[in-house]
Amino acid sequence: MILQALYDFYQRKPDLPREGFEWKEIPFVIEVNTNGSVVQIEDTRLTEGKKKRAKAFLVPQAIKKASNIASNLLWGNAEYVVGWPDEKKLTDRKSKGKAEDYQERLKEMHAAFVQAIKDLPKEIKADEGICAVLQFIDRSGVSELKKYEEAWKEIGGTNPNMTFRLQGDTELVCQRPAVVQSVTQSASKYDVDGTCLITGEKTKIERLHPSIIGVWGAQTSGANIVSVNDLESPSFASYGKHQGYNSPVGKPAAFAYTTALKHLLGKDSKQRLQVGDASTVFWADKPSLLEDQFVDLFGEPPKDDPDRNARAIKALYEAPKHGVAPVDDVQTRFFVLGLSPNAARIAIRFWYVGTVAGLANNVQKHFDDLEIVLSPFEKPHLSVFRLLLATAAQAKSENIPPNLGGEVMRSIMEGLPYPDTLLQGAIRRIRATRDVTYPRAAALKACLNRQIRAAEPSQKEITVSLDHFSVNPGYRLGRLFAVLEKIQEEANPGINATIRERFYGAASSTPVTVFSNLMKLKNHHLAKLENPGRKVNLERLISEIVDGLTNFPACLNLTDQGQFAIGYYHQRQALFSKSSEAK
Repeated sequence: MILQALYDFYQRKPDLPREGFEWKEIPFVIEVNTNGSVVQIEDTRLTEGKKKRAKAFLVPQAIKKASNIASNLLWGNAEYVVGWPDEKKLTDRKSKGKAEDYQERLKEMHAAFVQAIKDLPKEIKADEGICAVLQFIDRSGVSELKKYEEAWKEIGGTNPNMTFRLQGDTELVCQRPAVVQSVTQSASKYDVDGTCLITGEKTKIERLHPSIIGVWGAQTSGANIVSVNDLESPSFASYGKHQGYNSPVGKPAAFAYTTALKHLLGKDSKQRLQVGDASTVFWADKPSLLEDQFVDLFGEPPKDDPDRNARAIKALYEAPKHGVAPVDDVQTRFFVLGLSPNAARIAIRFWYVGTVAGLANNVQKHFDDLEIVLSPFEKPHLSVFRLLLATAAQAKSENIPPNLGGEVMRSIMEGLPYPDTLLQGAIRRIRATRDVTYPRAAALKACLNRQIRAAEPSQKEITVSLDHFSVNPGYRLGRLFAVLEKIQEEANPGINATIRERFYGAASSTPVTVFSNLMKLKNHHLAKLENPGRKVNLERLISEIVDGLTNFPACLNLTDQGQFAIGYYHQRQALFSKSSEAK
């Protein structure tokens, strides 16, 4: 299903590379004349912000390395193209006494690059551009390259991708018609005919599927979704079939689905976002407004446009009023795929298939569930990233619990209860930091309301702001704790540490152990207040809260601890709101 959807997306995008080619960033292009002499080394990099980024060219698809050394056709890194060492690798090998081994390996790598060109059919090698490259190699063009000191210094220090262009041409040598014809018509000794599982057509079966580049955390050289590489062990064979022949996918279909996925995962792609450890891509059967807005709905807005997220969510909510897509589109299918690294392979973290209208409806429910009263300086809508950070130690992305991002996304897309790990993580961070922040309170409210909706639909859900009529003991105790803290703050202006720093953990889990003492301590704090009216109002508020409690519970379960945090958060927001206090 996943491969079929990606294959269909490739068919929908006529601007994607043709079979046998791919887009690759090439920092340096060696321009040679017909005699193989170097004319110049073109630096294709342009400055983007503080970094330089190379121009992307359409080149023959990178070879799938079944062995340790294998070369691409007419392009590759400096080790392959000119046999020049990577300075960092050379220094490392010298420190380990393996410099000679590395030099021998360099010769083998460059020899593989040359052999890939010499293995081309005779009529292809007669092409003027190919002849120029072979003459450059024969005359040891490396000595000529060293004259371009600035570029050569970069080449030795970074081992960049390089390729060739013939003087007077606009295209690269690997883009010349003869080379394109050779690549598209090339055959392999491993070619086996079979029925493609994606198209159902009789075709050549792909033995080793192309690698996927762009999954965060995976190998930089690429990883695979479909991969059975072991030729020796019978456990990897099915009915005597090895490698890609276990699950036969035709060469055209394998190229199409991998090219589509690499396009979606590209640096400039507007159809991907990072959710925890899951690189998430999305697309629709046909162009859709939701396809354009998905990143803005769930991603972190850029610093130069902090309101982008809010605008996208507003447009989603207002779509039914105007009768426009995406809400009314019940025909177009929408796909969301989450990928995580797993050594040389890619793990499918989640896979969602639905309609544009169904997903839009579930997205609206997600933001409805997250809605909670907030301070004026807070952003009204939380991205998934900020939601996950609420559970991470020190609010660092690397501390987000594994798999949590994928589980949260699945809950959002399918309208399911949020994972228990989100609830547990938020409570754990509140107890560790003793700080009930807006994202944590929103996460708790959303988790608890979806649990209520799924298990006890008749039970009252948690409200957006302070609920004076809630009888939940955890919620009432949270409110009470917030009022007691406020009394202490007003009695001791500028106090460094309040009862929250000392007693929040015990108060939210074992109330009976601390609340009796806190209620006695409250009397001393009230005695310090100079404003009699304020004292009466606070005592009246405490009476209102305590009237809903029969006693202080010995302990609170995880759900009630969540209610405690929300009650505390709601009451704190109300205490600092003039309109609420007046009411």
